Amino acid sequence: MTEENISSSITISAPAVTVFEVLADPSTHAAIDGTGWVRESLSGEPLTHAGQIFRVAMHHEGHPDKDYEVASRVEVFEPPRTIAWLPGHAPGRPTSAGADDAALEYGGWIWRYDLEPVGGHDTNVTLTYDWSAVPPEGREIIPFPMFDVSHLDNSLKHLAELAQARR
Repeated sequence: MTEENISSSITISAPAVTVFEVLADPSTHAAIDGTGWVRESLSGEPLTHAGQIFRVAMHHEGHPDKDYEVASRVEVFEPPRTIAWLPGHAPGRPTSAGADDAALEYGGWIWRYDLEPVGGHDTNVTLTYDWSAVPPEGREIIPFPMFDVSHLDNSLKHLAELAQARR
């Protein structure tokens, strides 16, 4: 595989501002993800700016701890057009245990949503999963891509349901 990212798009029957609000609310991320890996928001605050750190509880049978936490840094925040975050962790300790944000390490993969208003109240949303910045040592531990395009398709369908319910 020469590509180091995958993308999927959907047109959602909701204004871009509404779709963006759903994405900027980490309490919706478990429902958007749909795999059961992403659990609840631990930060409890909406995303408001690039550089912001937000934390979510996670569960994965393949993870050594099964239940763990991820601290993500917002990389792009341009309402209502683009939002992206870079998942990370605090090595050797849970992120909710008072970990210093400066000590966070990032694996190099990013989740990015680009929103484009179309028509009166519809929004074209493109979700991109990009692992091009994952260093060689990270690729030895985690097989990339961790997800295929069907995961992105499902996530976008969940996002559409949530956004349409808020209209």
